[in-house]
Amino acid sequence: MRKSGKKEDGADISGLPHRNGVGAMLFNALGRVFVARRIDIPSEAWQMPQGGIDSGETPREAILRELKEEIGTAEVEIIAESQDWLTYEFPHWLVQNIWDGRYRGQRQKWFAMRFVGEDSDINIATQTPEFLDWKWEERNRLPELIVPFKRRLYQDLVAEFGHLVR
Repeated sequence: MRKSGKKEDGADISGLPHRNGVGAMLFNALGRVFVARRIDIPSEAWQMPQGGIDSGETPREAILRELKEEIGTAEVEIIAESQDWLTYEFPHWLVQNIWDGRYRGQRQKWFAMRFVGEDSDINIATQTPEFLDWKWEERNRLPELIVPFKRRLYQDLVAEFGHLVR
């Protein structure tokens, strides 16, 4: 990864803002965490649901909307909210390819949530599908399943929310 603060085209990205967003560490009754594989990334990387905050929306409203849009359900209970906003930086090669190069990464509020529905309530074939597969995974495996540039964020989430598993 280039450390110069420049995009591949030479533009400086250090002054770009982070996009505000939310994420969900969604636990099932067995204490496993929901992860899904993105449709638009040809890799074996899995991620937890996340998305942007719309204008006028609170982070709590945003995560409930995102769950409905991404996994087809809002059968959840919020059990905790991250103490801080967590950030990650995009690799320089990705900045120019995502959101028209307007952001250098994301700044997110994360929520630990309990899934209170049945697996059949989850439907990733939503109106605008983002995932092609999903599963329940052990929380300690999350950092090894995610793309490398989000690994530190996932380690922080496991540390902050891991004790909440029943």
